[in-house]
Amino acid sequence: MAEDRNEKDRREFLKTGAAIGAALAGMNLAAPAQAGGKGEARTQFRANPIDPVRVGFVGVGGMGTTHVRNYLNIDGVQIKAICDIVPEKVERAQKLVEAAGQPRPAGYSKGPTDFERLCETEDLDLVMNATPWEWHVPVCVSAMKNGKHTATEVPAAMSIEDCWALVETAEKYGRHCQMMENCCYDRIELMTLHMVRKGVLGEILHAEAGYLHDLRGIKFSNEGEGLWRRAWAQKMNGNLYPTHGLGPVAQCMNINRGDAFDFIVSLSSPGRGLHEYAIEKFGPDSPQAAEKYVLGDVNTSLIKTKLGKTIILIHDTNLPRPYSRINLVQGTKGIAHKYPDRVYIEGKAARAHQWDEFQKFAAEFEHPLWQAIAARGEGRGHGGMDYIEDYRLIWSLRHGEPLDQDIYDAAAWSAIVGTSCKSTARNGKPIEIPDFTRGKWRTNPPLGIVTA
Repeated sequence: MAEDRNEKDRREFLKTGAAIGAALAGMNLAAPAQAGGKGEARTQFRANPIDPVRVGFVGVGGMGTTHVRNYLNIDGVQIKAICDIVPEKVERAQKLVEAAGQPRPAGYSKGPTDFERLCETEDLDLVMNATPWEWHVPVCVSAMKNGKHTATEVPAAMSIEDCWALVETAEKYGRHCQMMENCCYDRIELMTLHMVRKGVLGEILHAEAGYLHDLRGIKFSNEGEGLWRRAWAQKMNGNLYPTHGLGPVAQCMNINRGDAFDFIVSLSSPGRGLHEYAIEKFGPDSPQAAEKYVLGDVNTSLIKTKLGKTIILIHDTNLPRPYSRINLVQGTKGIAHKYPDRVYIEGKAARAHQWDEFQKFAAEFEHPLWQAIAARGEGRGHGGMDYIEDYRLIWSLRHGEPLDQDIYDAAAWSAIVGTSCKSTARNGKPIEIPDFTRGKWRTNPPLGIVTA
């Protein structure tokens, strides 16, 4: 992977964006933030209602195509442009749009930076970004500097500096920038949030989360994520994919909305999984077996919040194991746990000190959002939660409401990548997690029980 070239490209994007920013200054989108995170935080940001929402897609591989299919089944969406470095993928997405009865969207496939031309020339409201990790920030920055809202796949950024770049650009140009954390919309996570909001688990004091997924086959694939994801294991050691587990418990713990991350302590095990897999699958003399990795196979982090609460977070993608995101929320009156799905509520449990099935409480605590639209998402990605996240973003834009997960959530959750790597490199030294809200977490209201 050409890391130096990509970093050079990113810097060039930011430079050319300055000229675009000057042109946009007269649009009175927002007061500019100052460098270094010292501007005025714009939490609970509302943009003017948009209907219909005109969307351009950057990256239409597997995940990007899932979003295209979802958007074609959500009211109030017009897909106007498609961008990908592979022309055949652009053509495939264009045909999906036409088959749904919409006009053929414009196509962009003139190299890895053609998204800039899309952002500069297309009359769009939203740019949806499903590219490899190294392109998340350049695409989002380009979209916002050209007056578009944007949404990106996870993580939003791979460094603390890039987290700040996203926050400051969103603030300066008055645009939404959402990280599409679909796991916040899975059934058990939503039901757990509903229980928390109803107070049945008491005060939430501790959570455990993670992303534990054997990705060896995917990382060594000759297509899709195999073309880029393995390279990150050669240059970073920490939690490279924190948000799937962290996002749902962060919402339960009111992170950025009554509490905030304070600091992280992180440690990694030795790394063996990718090398041993390469030897077994490709042979000891293969180019794959000669690759060197710095990523530890299991990274374990402990996060302390401003109010003194704790989160254990694990990353494990290079070893043989069944899939799990863990997801545990412990309160003063009970505990909810996923993988396996089980719950214990004091005073409601069938027997003391023994788990109940979540289904026992479905009639009382099924989340209204899941009840209303989960059926529409069947077969549309990750058990339907992909559809719900797309639906909620479009609904919020059409109604001019704050997003369920805003730029401050995207930055705080993604900052675990950079801070965990710093702590791991310093043998577990505590590393401060930036407060991207600049203190607004103290007064921001918690995310409510949103509905359809």
